Amino acid sequence: MTNPTAAPKSRKAVKNTKAGRKNRKTAVKLVASVALVAGAASVAGLGTFGAFTSTTSATESVAAGTLVLGQGTATQGPSIAAAGLVPGDTVERDVVLTRGANDEKFGTVSLTTTAATSNLLSTDTTNGLQISVDQCSTAWVKMDATKTNGALTCKGTTTPVLAPRPVIGANLALAQATTTLNDTKVSNLRVTLKFPEAADNKFQGVANTINLVFDATQRANENR
Repeated sequence: MTNPTAAPKSRKAVKNTKAGRKNRKTAVKLVASVALVAGAASVAGLGTFGAFTSTTSATESVAAGTLVLGQGTATQGPSIAAAGLVPGDTVERDVVLTRGANDEKFGTVSLTTTAATSNLLSTDTTNGLQISVDQCSTAWVKMDATKTNGALTCKGTTTPVLAPRPVIGANLALAQATTTLNDTKVSNLRVTLKFPEAADNKFQGVANTINLVFDATQRANENR
């Protein structure tokens, strides 16, 4: 039922009410628009981030070592021939082995002996020539300096290197010489050839030349 006392709304009031609704709707749209823009900005930010970087470099110098088994000056070296041997005689010659100051250490040092001629002196393992090697902590010296060749003596410490055995052999280990060369770089060796007393007349007039070859191998592998 219509209230006869109620005042009718003016057209202006109705218009203002519609305008307010319109303004609220516009405000909502603005807020939504801002939210969408902000969201778009956030998405864009995911692909355009910054990062700190740093770089360094290094170089490694590598050089191969050297391995040289040298021969020093001997007091009475193997180049001196021995003649006129009779059973029971010995021939003593010294060999000075060296390792360079800047060379790598040796793994092994060995001796190989061969004969220029195959005859009783080299093939008879019992009555033929026998060889042994020992080492002196100093240079070997002649017991009689007036002789071209003769007995050698050690003024320092003598160490056995190779026990007496038949003269011909291959890759005979000289462990003590290896240790000395690695420690002091010089090994003073005396090589002794003995003509056994049991040799009989079959050996008369027999001659030969014994070749001595010393070999050194590299030390064991290491991490450097």
